[in-house]
Amino acid sequence: MKAGKKVSVCFILPFVLFFILFWLVPFFYGFYMSLHNFSLINGDRGFIGVDNYIKILFSSSMYHSSFFLGLKNTLIFVALSVPPLVLLSLALALLVDNLPNKVKGLFRTIYFISYSVSVTAVASIFIWMLKGNGGYLNNLLMNLKITAAPVPWLESQPFVWISLTIATVWWTIGYNMMLFINGLNEIDVSIYEASAIDGAGFWTKFVSITMPNIKNIFFFVLMTTIIASFNVYGQPRLMTAGGPGQTTKPLIMVINSAIMDQNNMGIGNAMAILMGLIIMAVSLGQYFMTKEKEKIRIK
Repeated sequence: MKAGKKVSVCFILPFVLFFILFWLVPFFYGFYMSLHNFSLINGDRGFIGVDNYIKILFSSSMYHSSFFLGLKNTLIFVALSVPPLVLLSLALALLVDNLPNKVKGLFRTIYFISYSVSVTAVASIFIWMLKGNGGYLNNLLMNLKITAAPVPWLESQPFVWISLTIATVWWTIGYNMMLFINGLNEIDVSIYEASAIDGAGFWTKFVSITMPNIKNIFFFVLMTTIIASFNVYGQPRLMTAGGPGQTTKPLIMVINSAIMDQNNMGIGNAMAILMGLIIMAVSLGQYFMTKEKEKIRIK
């Protein structure tokens, strides 16, 4: 083997090893547990085939109702959080990219710094701001005579979904913005200058130049944001504990409850496998939809 190839293998090998140890092995072991009557206390109590999957998908058991409740709540969160996380981050990237060079770095830091904050700190900040009695926002609204009574931001729907969405967008929008900024920096400035000479306005430049050049980044951001929103756990766990009435209990909280509270690792792992398959289906659907649109444009 040539020296260059040996160096390449040395760089790739750690990733392959960590992938096998911390993703591939746990995945197959989790699938193995999903086919067994497995508990935290008693361990493996025998092979039961697809009974766990049948209980989750087709029975009238509590696992069936809790799984689909968690899935519904997760899909609601995905629908509420993904559009602003993608579109607002793109808008912020465009704004920052058009700022003078002297202050670009400052504003990139300001918008990105929230992403470095832990979910525990984010939850604490928004609980302090949004709690019903004595919360900063409610005190402000009532002092300004905008509301006569406290708004139940964390106690009643639809305010709870609004609060969770706002907290998530504030927390993570900076990461997507940085991805878009990196994509915008790759566009040749001379193209914009030539279009300006031809009289093109902002919207024409955006549709004809910006979006075609960052479309791959756009779909990457869209896909990673969907996957991240599917995996939501910290915000509802810390801010609402899944309430009110389990209306914000996402699928990962349901899986955690099945394993830790109900001592059923078989059911919990089966739910996790099903959740992974749903995310894969959504990802593949988005990928093929994108490919079809590209084929139509080429034709």
